[in-house]
Amino acid sequence: MPLRVDYDLSQVRVKLADLAGRPPSLWRYREVLPLEEGDETSLSEGFTPLLSVQPGVWVKDESRNPTGSFKARGMAVAISMARHLGARALSAPSAGNAAGALAAYGARAGLPVTVAMPEDTPAPFFSECDLYGATVHRVAGTIADAGRFLREQGPKDGFDVSTLREPYRIEGKKTMAYELVEQMQGEVPDVILYPTGGGTGLIGMWKAFEEMERLGWIRAGRRPRFVSVQAEGCAPVVKAFDEGAERTVPWADPHTRAYGLRVPSPLGGFICLRALRETNGTAIAIPEDATSHATRELAALSGIDVCPEGGAAWAALGRLRESGFVRADDKVVVFNTGTGLKYR
Repeated sequence: MPLRVDYDLSQVRVKLADLAGRPPSLWRYREVLPLEEGDETSLSEGFTPLLSVQPGVWVKDESRNPTGSFKARGMAVAISMARHLGARALSAPSAGNAAGALAAYGARAGLPVTVAMPEDTPAPFFSECDLYGATVHRVAGTIADAGRFLREQGPKDGFDVSTLREPYRIEGKKTMAYELVEQMQGEVPDVILYPTGGGTGLIGMWKAFEEMERLGWIRAGRRPRFVSVQAEGCAPVVKAFDEGAERTVPWADPHTRAYGLRVPSPLGGFICLRALRETNGTAIAIPEDATSHATRELAALSGIDVCPEGGAAWAALGRLRESGFVRADDKVVVFNTGTGLKYR
């Protein structure tokens, strides 16, 4: 069962206006993060641009993070806490971006890192981990097989920082929602389209909106409608949502070029489903050809280096406009979760 970090928010006095002038990183929200100032392992992650691309539509561009994806947020907080609590080594399976972030932040923290990735993951992800001095294993199969490999053959002293095996990656990723509200000057978007693999980004933002309501940053009951975007070749959250199920089931034969979405057995799938339903959101699966087309379309429209996962989210916006789920006057945020460079 995943663990969750909660704070005594009655003791937190910070307001949106108090943030002006703070350093442009996720640590500007320190009052709702688990470490004292000076105890973090940081590469100045977070506070990524929110770019207008159409009237009423913005892209939150997570490719600007130190390791080129939103994974830097979670690893910054998770590894900071792991070091603080005495970890001597770190390990995790990954579909790609999490491995690079773990390798970089492990190097920053001075801790040895072991990662395992599916053998067909694009070469730049392996090169990135090698660059930072990590021990890298290529494993046949999916991220689930990589996780099994590490549990059976990984380092005995390696602290597992894989998705939802510890509670602090969510704390780093939830700051995406804090940034949205700050960058939108206290407003809350109507719809957030989020590429969903393991689901920690979606879960973290759902948690953050609850916290911001309790802090008085947003009005009571004001939530965006969350959209979980997956690939047709690996859509366990979409399938469970459409069937009215409370939990996901493992996806057989997962395949997609949006490797961050190739997560057949998300540990937090049941939390994603709860977040979608409680926000009157939805889930949608995008075919490969639509993802490829939308990736290029959004890049040409915006000048953003769009990853396939971001392309899937952009394709989802078009389909949800057609279905009427996204209305003409909605304020919409589409997440580009990483750089497209690593996929070429």
